[in-house]
Amino acid sequence: MSGRARKPEWLKISIAANDRYAETKRIVESHCLHTICSSGRCPNMGECWGHGTATFMIGGDICTRCCKFCNTRTGRPAPLDAEEPAHVAQSVSLMKLSHAVITSVDRDDLPDLGAAHWAQTIQEVRRLNPDTTIEVLIPDFQGREELVRQVIDARPDIIAHNMETVRRISPLVRSAARYETSLDVLRQIAGSGITCKSGIMVGLGETTAEVEELMDDLRTAGCQILTIGQYLQPSHRHYPVAEYVTPAQFAAYKETGLEKGFAQVESGPLVRSSYHAEKSRLLLKAK
Repeated sequence: MSGRARKPEWLKISIAANDRYAETKRIVESHCLHTICSSGRCPNMGECWGHGTATFMIGGDICTRCCKFCNTRTGRPAPLDAEEPAHVAQSVSLMKLSHAVITSVDRDDLPDLGAAHWAQTIQEVRRLNPDTTIEVLIPDFQGREELVRQVIDARPDIIAHNMETVRRISPLVRSAARYETSLDVLRQIAGSGITCKSGIMVGLGETTAEVEELMDDLRTAGCQILTIGQYLQPSHRHYPVAEYVTPAQFAAYKETGLEKGFAQVESGPLVRSSYHAEKSRLLLKAK
């Protein structure tokens, strides 16, 4: 790309620290936790941490994949921390979270790709926080149904797996994940009866028709919740931003998604997978 588009006003934010932000930061650091809030340079970290919420990232902070949109470090991860499930569960309790969100790096280096660690973390969070709803954002586990089943059998309240982008662009920015494999994972989640969620980025060069096709694919798979946010290039080494999608277009995507039958659509420039995830509690209560 010869010239970078200037970031529009609606994407300019400031992180306002308050006492709750400081306390959340202290808990995360004192328990040696990895959060996608910080490693992913999420633009909503100030808002979320200021309300005492955070998305925990398990499995370490080094990913075995190297996607062109992601700022998480890639390389050879350290062994899993056997104490991590307990640390996450204790932190959820300390933060008094009513809705906890957990994600992870890809661990293609492990025989089970981290599935057992996932299940143990969910079970421990549930044991210490029986009234907290649990949302997980999982990798594709290379499409291995028996590994996805381990997460399903741990019975979180919501299981999300992100499509990330439309079919045409997926092989350009995802290093190992495949569009159809992700749909298969979502289909398995939805078939289990657990609330199924996915998320995408826009601004990568996709067309409106392609986004609508992706929505149809998700609905056919049984996905109930969709998040749509603006792709922001983490560094000059990452995939370039093709355009900054307007707030009006995000509003149109939300309307289209609801018309197509999604129970919940969060669509906006700063929306990320776990942004306002606590709203899903209302959906769960209605089921």
